[in-house]
Amino acid sequence: MNRLNISWFRRGMQMLAILLLSGCSSLSYYTQLASGQLALLRAREPVADVIADPQRDPTLRDRLRTSQQAREFASHHLHLPDNRSYRLFADIHRRYVVWNVFATGEFSLDPVTHCFPIAGCVAYRGYYNQDAARGEAALQKLDGKDVYVSGVEAYSTLGWFDDPIISSMMNWGDERLATLIFHELAHQRFYVKDDTEFNESYATFVEQEGTRQWRAARGMPAETASSETQRRDQLTQLVLNTRDRLKTLYATPLSPEIMRERKAAEFERLRSEYRHLRDTQWGGDPRFDSWVYAPMNNARLLPIGLYDQWTPAFAALFKQVKGDWSAFFNAVEKMGGLPQDERKAALEKLLKSAD
Repeated sequence: MNRLNISWFRRGMQMLAILLLSGCSSLSYYTQLASGQLALLRAREPVADVIADPQRDPTLRDRLRTSQQAREFASHHLHLPDNRSYRLFADIHRRYVVWNVFATGEFSLDPVTHCFPIAGCVAYRGYYNQDAARGEAALQKLDGKDVYVSGVEAYSTLGWFDDPIISSMMNWGDERLATLIFHELAHQRFYVKDDTEFNESYATFVEQEGTRQWRAARGMPAETASSETQRRDQLTQLVLNTRDRLKTLYATPLSPEIMRERKAAEFERLRSEYRHLRDTQWGGDPRFDSWVYAPMNNARLLPIGLYDQWTPAFAALFKQVKGDWSAFFNAVEKMGGLPQDERKAALEKLLKSAD
């Protein structure tokens, strides 16, 4: 075995041992999780080798060259981990690397959570096979749950492995690929178990500020919000408003029949508000139609807004430390070490200062 293969084999055996010792209730699920991760690790090759190979696709080689500039910037300027992650490439020959299954109760916006040895508790289960994800979704539906299956193009192992750039990312623009590298390396720099909102908002801030500095370093103008970004933000606000109304509805003592009727009415209201926005302000732009008009339920709303709830609070923290990345990460780590209620209070205080 070469050094790369020895590394992934050793890490893979460690991961399997952890899973087998974790008392997991579904060995088949953890088996597919381990085998899927191992297959991804085995597909890795150094990016430098791909770039140097004249037989490889020229467009791929050019994209990877730019990605490595962003990778160097991440470590040298943003103080993110300097390791082999995103200096490797893996061709997985499919559109998504995993499919996440989200589930809630019929009258609840609280996700069904799943706990793992490394990542802690999260609001989904990931599957490397789409049919397996659909099978899990079907079982959850039989149990009366609202369910949503979402394909994912990239994810992080939080530094447990050297994460590669995956072929599923190659349909992205160069800047989006750079932002993904900043985001996922931020998770490697710091991660709090069982607090998805904290982790994702923190990494989203690092991604956004890192991208701003990356553009400046390349002599590019400051980015202004694109029409797509503005429209995505407006749709997100419609969804968040719908979630607030549903939360109030589900706290009301009503019969299941009436609750179902009012729940359906809220989803129709969301679609009606979307149509009005699309037709009066967006010039009829239909890019979000497929999401809005797909079968709607509580679980489908879960991922919306999950990645940026506390992002303004982290922006305020960065401003407090005068843009010093080392001081920022130290402050984030200190906050992450607080009990969850104190951590939330600290974020709320920062949010008020931002306002």
